[in-house]
Amino acid sequence: MRFPAKSESWAALAAALLVATPAFSQEIVDPAATAAVRSHMQRHHGAGAISYVEGERLEYQTNDGDPVFLWDAQGYYGGYLNKLWIKTEGEYDFSADEFSDAEVQALYSRAIGSFWDVQMGVRHDFLPDEDRTYGVLGVQGLSPYLFEIDAAAFISGHGDVTARLEAEYEILLTQRLILQPRAELNLALQDVPALEIGSGLSAAEAGLRLRYEFRREFAPYVGVSWERRLGDTADFARAAGEDPQAVSFVAGVRLWF
Repeated sequence: MRFPAKSESWAALAAALLVATPAFSQEIVDPAATAAVRSHMQRHHGAGAISYVEGERLEYQTNDGDPVFLWDAQGYYGGYLNKLWIKTEGEYDFSADEFSDAEVQALYSRAIGSFWDVQMGVRHDFLPDEDRTYGVLGVQGLSPYLFEIDAAAFISGHGDVTARLEAEYEILLTQRLILQPRAELNLALQDVPALEIGSGLSAAEAGLRLRYEFRREFAPYVGVSWERRLGDTADFARAAGEDPQAVSFVAGVRLWF
């Protein structure tokens, strides 16, 4: 009598399972439960709509003695490929007791890779003197070495063309204590005297924030931020009696849900 080789035994077992599994599943597993599991998988792996809201920076800034409250938040609703993004940021000036600027963006976002979206839509600025509306075209995603990038170009109804590049990186000191360097560059294609913006690289900002995540969704932080207006934009600031540079100590909270 010849005993089957090990490979033959495994092959026979696999064949038996392939034959038996469909009948077994039909007799044992409730079809309604199977449909519910299939629906859950589709909903959480690309076929369903999801939502996300994040307050990236909700902070008090000392601003060299002229304190402000700054907000920078965003969120989306949609599926894996297509989403609606809403972004907003701005400042409230405690000294002047007014909003110094505020903006809202509504963007259609399309995934072009595993970690990148191309975005287009509209941006509206609420300014003390006059409001402005812009068309927006940009990209957002995660670059190699895990830098979070948000870059966009804007063209206003007046024909002004500007651009903004934001980059962030997270350094995990522990599982809950996180150091986050952040940089932002603003550029303009031409002078915009009405907004006191000069052509070229108009402003730069660099910051360092240390947060502690009591929960992943809630993390207070402290840090420092440096801002500098450059070129003709700095000249506009000096002409208005303002300092083109400011250093702020910041304290705030980052949250998401």
